[in-house]
Amino acid sequence: MRLSKLNLVFLGLFLSFSLSLMHNCGEKKPGAKMIDIKERTELTSALVRKFGEENRDRLETGVEQVCDFWRAEDGDITTLKQFCLDNFIADQAELSKAFEHIEKTFETMGGVLVELNRDLRWYMDVSTGPILPIDYLLANFNLGSHVEDDLYATKIAFFVLLNYKVYTLEEILTEGADWDRQKWAEVRLAQKFTSRVPAKYNQKRYEAYTAAENYISNYNIYMHNLLTDDGQRLFPEELKLIAHWGLRDELKAQYQLADGFPRQKLIYEVMLKIINQEIPQIVINNPAVDWNVAKNTVSGASSDNSPESDTRYARWLGVFQGERACDPYYLISKSQIERRFNEEREIPEDIVRQLFVDVLTTPELKQTARLISKRLGRELEPFDIWYNQFQAKSQYTEAELDKITRVKFPTAESFKMQLPEILMKLGFDRNTANFLQTKIDVDPARGSGHAMGAARRSDNAHLRTRVAENGMDYKGYNIALHELGHCVEQVFSLNRIDHTLLQGVPNTAFTEAFAFVFQKRNLEVLGLSEKNPQSEHFAALNDLWQTAEIAAVALVDMDAWHWLYEHPEATPTEFKQAVIDIAKKIWNEYYYPVIGKKDSEILAIYSHMIDSGLYLPDYPLGHLISFQIEQYIKGKNLAREMERMCVQGRISPIYWMKGAVGAELSAEPMISAAYEALKMVK
Repeated sequence: MRLSKLNLVFLGLFLSFSLSLMHNCGEKKPGAKMIDIKERTELTSALVRKFGEENRDRLETGVEQVCDFWRAEDGDITTLKQFCLDNFIADQAELSKAFEHIEKTFETMGGVLVELNRDLRWYMDVSTGPILPIDYLLANFNLGSHVEDDLYATKIAFFVLLNYKVYTLEEILTEGADWDRQKWAEVRLAQKFTSRVPAKYNQKRYEAYTAAENYISNYNIYMHNLLTDDGQRLFPEELKLIAHWGLRDELKAQYQLADGFPRQKLIYEVMLKIINQEIPQIVINNPAVDWNVAKNTVSGASSDNSPESDTRYARWLGVFQGERACDPYYLISKSQIERRFNEEREIPEDIVRQLFVDVLTTPELKQTARLISKRLGRELEPFDIWYNQFQAKSQYTEAELDKITRVKFPTAESFKMQLPEILMKLGFDRNTANFLQTKIDVDPARGSGHAMGAARRSDNAHLRTRVAENGMDYKGYNIALHELGHCVEQVFSLNRIDHTLLQGVPNTAFTEAFAFVFQKRNLEVLGLSEKNPQSEHFAALNDLWQTAEIAAVALVDMDAWHWLYEHPEATPTEFKQAVIDIAKKIWNEYYYPVIGKKDSEILAIYSHMIDSGLYLPDYPLGHLISFQIEQYIKGKNLAREMERMCVQGRISPIYWMKGAVGAELSAEPMISAAYEALKMVK
């Protein structure tokens, strides 16, 4: 239930941008030829003589930006001078025309690379039968690894840096409110060229993400093969669940059943075994053996109890090392942490962290926990962070919903064919719904599901979700609605935007927000929603509880990456222990006071941590954004408001939120709604 992480990584290789430049002539970049202060000054003076004093500010900025990335292989100082004399454009009309050419060409270039990447990974991502050895090799091939090198070698990157300023975050926040759409697009163009990572390091980084995603996509547990301490089977045959998403969702489903508690405890124990790498290697993705979880013994085709050899943490370390090898080639964002927060999210880490802490420390969270305990009739367990029964009580069990969705959506193609009907139930007019259907393809996912957007308007977004042989179950349908929210955003923010350089939303959290908006309406789309006067209050408590859970997980992800940079030579075993310690620390700080159980490491179960390179903070941010969007569209047409918001494109979050809902991003609206709900819900 996420955007394709490899798609994000791949796009980053071509469409990366940063918020700020630091011009330090004394710092030598790896492989760079030093252009000293005197040479830069002389070069600027020569350009001012040709283009006039009125262009001095632009010329000084352009020369500085070009010199920061000019290397010996690009030519000597004479070559640099001639390039600048030939390629600086003083005439604004001519510069605008050059911009049009760049924007059109970049859309084609980026789009073709995304399509190629999708095809190369097709057999890994889409359920097409057994994975062949060649499929792994194809997935590792990445033509995009060389794009950045080639853009510098052909001096296209230098043309952009010479003619367009890279603005600092401070400048964006102080000046951006007055920028028109053209200016925003020019800013995003310049921000593409604030790194120069050699192709070999880009390729190694890509391979690390590929290996991690392949590992996660094939990490399944056969639930009927799980045995209790006394040898009982608690789950039906042929139930295969991917970690962590499938395990978590099955745990959630058990809240509907009177006898679900033992199954929840068993799933929780499986999760702990995965985190601690005590799970026997042979039970992973293997239907041929039984596993007594409490005793941690295996029987059946094999009795090999050998644990998984810290592979989980080795894959995570591989992603870290891939990013770390690229760090020196970024001008200002010298770590993946800085790139994620300062470049991709454009929200500083300290602000993000404080938003999460606001949610986790609000008194309403502890009050909500007491209410959950009362509703369950027992003390809370650590896995109750996934309690999901604040929705108005449904008359349908998950088994009944499975029957409905399997009949309605027997194949991925059937879901695509019904997209207009689905979208019209969400408020889209027929013309828009039909248009969206033509721009969204639906594929059966090998993993948990994801959305893979297009990068040029002639291509389609791809929605992936799990579809079994007997049809799409309710979990798969629920994922599909989530991914549909992503895909609709992707189509609007590419196909109905004025500048393709502004395609998308400010960061991944914003597209997650729309995914949550769609997912929340899954029963409504099936025609099964039931009116309840307290439904709004139930929803407010559910939002707070879910946001707190994923906020705590995000803090684990963030702290783990800080630990990695502090211990870059750590072994998988050392890193495993560090993650477990961090998870317990976050748990004890925020959830022990709420739930009353100490030292749980359950916050470390999320598969996103392994294959996504510090992606998890986007989820709680997405919940907060989604809540504000939901509050704003109350009583309005979802479809019209969504399109209006999406076509703002990838401007900075502060301006996007003000344009979308008239307010800045905050946890306060969600907390206030929970406060009111607690007065009404008993």
